[in-house]
Amino acid sequence: MNIIQATLPEVVARRDALAIAADVGIVIAALAIVVLAVVIAMTLLEFRNVLRDVRASVQKNLEPVSTRAKSISDNVEFITEAVRTDVTTLHSSIRSLTDRLQQASDHMEDRIEEFNLLMETVQTETEEIFLDTAATVHGIRESAKSMSNQGHQTRRTEPTNARRDPEVPPEFEARIPGYAHDEGGRSD
Repeated sequence: MNIIQATLPEVVARRDALAIAADVGIVIAALAIVVLAVVIAMTLLEFRNVLRDVRASVQKNLEPVSTRAKSISDNVEFITEAVRTDVTTLHSSIRSLTDRLQQASDHMEDRIEEFNLLMETVQTETEEIFLDTAATVHGIRESAKSMSNQGHQTRRTEPTNARRDPEVPPEFEARIPGYAHDEGGRSD
């Protein structure tokens, strides 16, 4: 320790004014840093208190808004679910109606086909009845004429095929049995 104690006064004595000024500057800078750190710490604490007050105020003021927003959200969710249910019901009703309309259309088609077949049958039967009736009337007329001619014992000189029955249309003459049309007249 003697060496250290012996060299210490020499070091202190050799110091000049510049070294002292540098040491004083370092001490002042250190004090300034400490003061600045204390001021920053105080400012941060004050800022923290202000933030705590703002958070409490915002929470207090936003709580009714938050409650109202939740209520609105619940209402929107209910309305959305109701609309979804209505759309699903409407969709199933439309699908059911479409199926029923298709069935009715198919049934109507079948009925129209049946009606057309019935009308064809009725037309065919009516034509046949008309032709049978025309043939019968023709036969009765011819029989009546021949009976009438036998009773009077007079014969006409005009050929039979030159006469034509005005009640029998030409298109049906070919279909009447025993009533053949030959060049504008009949032949028996």
